[in-house]
Amino acid sequence: MDNRADLKPPSQAGKSSWARELAPGLYVLATPIGNAGDITLRALETLKAADLVLAEDTRVTAKLFAIHGLKGTLSPYNDHNAVEVRPRILEKLRQGGRIVLVSDAGTPLVSDPGFKLVRAAVAEGLAVTALPGPSAALAALALAGLPTDRFLFAGFLPAKAGERMRALEELKNVRATLILFESPQRLGTSLAAMREVLGERPAAVTRELTKLHEEVRRGALSELAAHYEKAAPPRGEVTLVIGPPEQHAPDTAAIDAALTAALPFMPVKAAADMIAALTGAARKSVYDRALTLKDARDPRDE
Repeated sequence: MDNRADLKPPSQAGKSSWARELAPGLYVLATPIGNAGDITLRALETLKAADLVLAEDTRVTAKLFAIHGLKGTLSPYNDHNAVEVRPRILEKLRQGGRIVLVSDAGTPLVSDPGFKLVRAAVAEGLAVTALPGPSAALAALALAGLPTDRFLFAGFLPAKAGERMRALEELKNVRATLILFESPQRLGTSLAAMREVLGERPAAVTRELTKLHEEVRRGALSELAAHYEKAAPPRGEVTLVIGPPEQHAPDTAAIDAALTAALPFMPVKAAADMIAALTGAARKSVYDRALTLKDARDPRDE
């Protein structure tokens, strides 16, 4: 697939879209997850032109501004003040304000309070623009060496043991690579819980992505759990990537036996739907097998 855009510099292609005058609206802007050089040119231009930049922690965003020589008005928007502040932000947007939302690191709305602000802006028909960029979840997925065709980001697991086990039970049968954030202090315990509930799977522990001491440790869940249960809690942000459940071939003999028992009393479609749901086999293959078995039956049995 080739989705390449026109990559000519502004001097050759005219004024680039990211360099045009900033239109009113809410801008959801990704910031570096570690290496300050990962910010995009479009992000820098947008931050320069914005009337207001909303940040989880203004001290963190101020450091990014200082590194890139940016100046602007910073205001906190986080779990503690979102309910109070959100109406005022929406009013500024109604009046034509150009407001940027950033997280401390990475793409906003991934484990931060930005979702409700975007939802409220969309509900009022206010312009919302996403400026893509760094994401710890996608960076970890790219490094893990695990299937990328289907994946699920599941955020943070609950801190309490019982709730954590229940959350993992819900994820157990998801046929996708799992991506989770985890506290360094709970890493060993969580990996052991994953091994217990999810079974043995390939996985990767990534930390300090894009930073000087970036580390990726790959292995089976049991190996990783044993390592981190003995080692001191690692430093920095941790992202886990766990491979999908192993897919087993359906038991064709058991499916045939179930269909043979069901077909004398049920229509083909109903029997196929029921057996597919019970066995986890593909419905079409079960339906095709049911037709074959039905055609093979002695007509006197009808």
